[in-house]
Amino acid sequence: MTTTPNRWRLDRHISVALIVAVALQAATALMWAGRASARIDEMQSRLSAQAPVAERLARLEEQASATRASLDRIEAKLERSR
Repeated sequence: MTTTPNRWRLDRHISVALIVAVALQAATALMWAGRASARIDEMQSRLSAQAPVAERLARLEEQASATRASLDRIEAKLERSR
């Protein structure tokens, strides 16, 4: 008694519903990827536009800390002269 192992095989009968479902899933995936790409592009353009603002903000913060240090020195001199 010889037995043949069960092998995978393709069935030639594919329903129209399966084809439609796969096509809809593929279309949905492509639409999602397109929207994600558009959002990424928009965020990159916003980031590029904000780069000079971030640089100016860093300069202002540094100037504010230098001004604070000067003010502290002036206050210390005034306290010593009293």
